[in-house]
Amino acid sequence: MNHLPVLPILLPLITGALLVTLPRLGLNAQRFISLGATVAGLGLVLWLGSMVLEHGRLVYALGGWAPPFGIVLVPDRLSVLMLVLTATLAVPALIYACRGDDDAGAHFHALFQFQLMGLNGAFLTGDIFNLFVFFEVLLIASYALLLHGGGTARSRAGLHYVIINLIGSALFLLALGMLYGLTGTLNMADLATRISNAPQADQPLLQAASLVLLVVFGVKAALLPLLFWLPRAYTAAAAPVAALFAVMTKVGLYAMIRVFPLVFALDQPLAALTAWQWLWPLALATLALGGIGVLGATSLRNMTAYMVIVSTGTLMAIIALGSTEALAAALFYLVHTTLLTGGFFLFADLIARQRGAAGDYMVVTAAMKDRRTLGILFCFGAVALAGLPPFSGFVSKAWMLQASLAEGAAGIFWPLLLGAGFLMLVALSRAGSKFFWRQSPERDHDMRADRVRLACVIVLVGAGLVLSLAAAPLMDYTRSVAAQLMAPGDYVRAVHEAGLRLTGGH
Repeated sequence: MNHLPVLPILLPLITGALLVTLPRLGLNAQRFISLGATVAGLGLVLWLGSMVLEHGRLVYALGGWAPPFGIVLVPDRLSVLMLVLTATLAVPALIYACRGDDDAGAHFHALFQFQLMGLNGAFLTGDIFNLFVFFEVLLIASYALLLHGGGTARSRAGLHYVIINLIGSALFLLALGMLYGLTGTLNMADLATRISNAPQADQPLLQAASLVLLVVFGVKAALLPLLFWLPRAYTAAAAPVAALFAVMTKVGLYAMIRVFPLVFALDQPLAALTAWQWLWPLALATLALGGIGVLGATSLRNMTAYMVIVSTGTLMAIIALGSTEALAAALFYLVHTTLLTGGFFLFADLIARQRGAAGDYMVVTAAMKDRRTLGILFCFGAVALAGLPPFSGFVSKAWMLQASLAEGAAGIFWPLLLGAGFLMLVALSRAGSKFFWRQSPERDHDMRADRVRLACVIVLVGAGLVLSLAAAPLMDYTRSVAAQLMAPGDYVRAVHEAGLRLTGGH
């Protein structure tokens, strides 16, 4: 139990290394090992979550080296939320991939595990340099996963994805260099203390570093004008890869709400930060552009990619308000939109397999064999994504609207959020009519939906109903997460006290 915080990183690391170093393993053996490790990882993060609920926050010093000189992992309520969300999405995505998508290229399962390692490490680390390291781990794995199976479309999308993210990584290093040069540390808790006590002469450079980090995290989160790589990349990727990528933009969002309140706003209001003030207009523009993109999409997968952009704009707009209630509402919506968009990437592939050459493009073709089952499932998912009752999309949007009203931001946020929801509803209605209502006189396609793939889609799309039924406990939890984030001094004290215990109080 003492080493539990590091196990969500070690388990996928060891599993991925095992799959790479044993190339003679058959595909079935790789599937068994990878799936077993992913399910075990879900169990580990749930166990870790129970410990965090009991203690509030844990501090784990790797190798017994005291912070700020040693590397620390700091699992808290936000970390646990993101870890459980990632693992919950990863299990059905991997099961879906094991039905044949993993056979299109080499090392799929090793790359999948390395991707999970990078994601888990980013959510757990208490050191901003190691946040960069884990960003690079998950990005390198995602480069290869995006190209898995080959093809011109994936190569083009992969090239843009790599170039944009390499620029983001270079800027990340620049910001880290500025922070280290000014403070002499990259431990987040230590950075917070030193920045709050920094001389006035250093403030312009510290402000510049915060603005560079906003750009870096904006690239990861697909914030306007840094989002144009996302629709092409997510549309081109294999369905289970795109489903896992649904949580990738949330890593950039996580980094924002982890770093800015803690590192740069320890002794001042979050809204006073220049970088944070830029977030509101950029988020609103992202939300508006995402809604237009949803309406103009020509395929279901492309539409889902733009719905990811809508969710990014929505999340960042409500988080930019800087209040505890707004942040809690955003975290509830984050869980909802990640699971639903991940499920719709799989659903688009399931529909494409039923429609032959028409794929998931919104054109009229022969009726699908399982059109009734898929049509009912599509209706449930569309209602949940558009934010209509009684599903979790309605609960989360109503909460965000209420939070924005309390902060005096309803005048611009309400029309944009409701307008984007209306555009999503129109686009999804159009897609549903093309897929399930209008039919060409051709003979039915013979292929039926794979039952295992269908079950994976049902699990993720059904999250809209499950989250609405469990809304009260999840809302209570996200409120506790937000309250913990809005008290960065407690984080700093916990890390410093852990350091004192390791050094004997010296």
